[in-house]
Amino acid sequence: MGALVLAEGGEFVPPGVETLFPPAIGLGITKPMVLLVLALVIVSAFFLLSSRNLKLVPGKFQFAAESVYDLARNNIARDQIGSKDFRAFIPLILALFSFILVNNLFGIIPLVQFPTFAHFGFPLALSLLVVYPVYHFVGFRRHGFGGYLKHQLMPPGAPGFVMPLLIVLEFVQKFVFNPITLAIRVFAAMFAGHLLLALFAVAGEYLVVEAGAALKPVGVVSFLFGLVLFFVEALIQVVQAYVFAVLSAGYIGMALAEDH
Repeated sequence: MGALVLAEGGEFVPPGVETLFPPAIGLGITKPMVLLVLALVIVSAFFLLSSRNLKLVPGKFQFAAESVYDLARNNIARDQIGSKDFRAFIPLILALFSFILVNNLFGIIPLVQFPTFAHFGFPLALSLLVVYPVYHFVGFRRHGFGGYLKHQLMPPGAPGFVMPLLIVLEFVQKFVFNPITLAIRVFAAMFAGHLLLALFAVAGEYLVVEAGAALKPVGVVSFLFGLVLFFVEALIQVVQAYVFAVLSAGYIGMALAEDH
């Protein structure tokens, strides 16, 4: 079997992290930066065009936009924030879900094939600069400074002797870990998915082109696994955009809630 894994041609070089760091296009501008702006343009154009001539019986384009809006409004914002407060946050939740979804789907679009959020800085910036300030701001506005800190850090009914420890743990979780873990979820999924797709594609091509006859069928199997993984990754990309939006809305709901 050892002889079978030796290729007849060049040496196999598996894809690595370097595939996520393409060279700058120019003036310090990189492909992920361009895709980030492109995603903003696509999302803005999609909703502007679909809402320009609204009809009682929607066409396919309007129906698609209304479906995304309904998901963000009813299945995310209202469920997580509550029927009393959710309306003010619909634009934010809709924008988060749509923007992340487009950036994730870039990973399976031919020629583009780069999930923007596989760069940790992008989801982290979205979490730290958008979601984090919003849910703490609305919490401080609803409960007051001292009231919000008490609401977040002091679980009601906890014994007094463990309260100092709980305050530290709650602070670390809600003011440090929450925004980081929010970003890590989508980053890890996009990072791993991109590398797996690249690995199956490159390995399949290498085995079919370079390997001996006994291993060429394995290359075909690698391509087939890559195809299956392609559809699995598409599902994961949608789910991760949904999870980010749900967690963001959940944080806002917890900040506004009267109970801990």
